[in-house]
Amino acid sequence: MIGITDRDFKTLITYIKSNYGINLSQKKHLIEGRLSNLLIEKGFENFSEYLQYVFADGTKLEITSLVNKLTTNHTFFMRETAHFTYFEQQVLPYLQATSKKKDLRIWSAGCSTGEEPYTLAMIIADYFGTEKMSWNAKLLATDISVKALETAEKGIYSLESLDSLHASWKLNYFRKLNKENYQILDEIKNEVIFRIFNLMDERFPFKQKFHVIFCRNVMIYFDHATKMELIKKFYEMTESGGYLFIGHSESIGREDTCYKYVMPAVYRKE
Repeated sequence: MIGITDRDFKTLITYIKSNYGINLSQKKHLIEGRLSNLLIEKGFENFSEYLQYVFADGTKLEITSLVNKLTTNHTFFMRETAHFTYFEQQVLPYLQATSKKKDLRIWSAGCSTGEEPYTLAMIIADYFGTEKMSWNAKLLATDISVKALETAEKGIYSLESLDSLHASWKLNYFRKLNKENYQILDEIKNEVIFRIFNLMDERFPFKQKFHVIFCRNVMIYFDHATKMELIKKFYEMTESGGYLFIGHSESIGREDTCYKYVMPAVYRKE
């Protein structure tokens, strides 16, 4: 394994923090472990030469590859089930009763390999049933990892990863590819729009505000100031009466936000 000097380590983590909001100050061994093979593949003997190469790449492809290597995209279907139950039993009835244009604007921010937005799409399909055709309910799903988004767009998952799903969902929304893999049907896949997006962008380019934002287990990598700035931007992009879902390992101090606490890891804009 190729070691990284303190100087190169500081250069790298400062760049990642400034451009992506991710705090890797305690992750020196992780950086060495995940990037060493990449350096060897590209013929570099040390991190100094590699970082010079990365920062000089005007196409940004190399920094994208680096970020993909360092970003952990671990997720699974029905993660933190209480959120999905609340979404189905409380949020959707509220939106159904109050939406005049029959549109649902839902954003899965940090969607990783797609399990979260696809779960939301299946819940929406079940909830509205035959009325679904009269609703505009496409979800936006974003992530900074190109590799994760490529997996999400394919919509192929192992049989084991579907264990936590309702049996009816496996039957109605997936097709069997082989003994080990299933692919989500176009009926659900077409309801999710995947885009690469950096949450650290100064301004969010969306024309309309969202009724629901899911950003779960993303901010654990951010320091307090970065997290609060992101929460502020989320609040500005949330419709009145709309919801923000974060990870159960995350929290927002009541004095730090205008969102109102609803239940663990669920907040609402009044």
